[in-house]
Amino acid sequence: MLRFIMSLSRDERGVSALEYAILAAIVVSALVAVGTVMTGTDSSTGLQGLFNSLLSTIKGKLPS
Repeated sequence: MLRFIMSLSRDERGVSALEYAILAAIVVSALVAVGTVMTGTDSSTGLQGLFNSLLSTIKGKLPS
């Protein structure tokens, strides 16, 4: 029994699985945050607003 407990104390497979789970939670949280920032309800916010602003700036810099 003591040998079994000692082998469990040296086993690191569960620790690495926990690290991967924490990393996955961080990645999912970051994706949700980016998705929330990039969505908007009208054309002046979110990803569509970003592209509209970018295109307006480019059109303003081009010679007519």
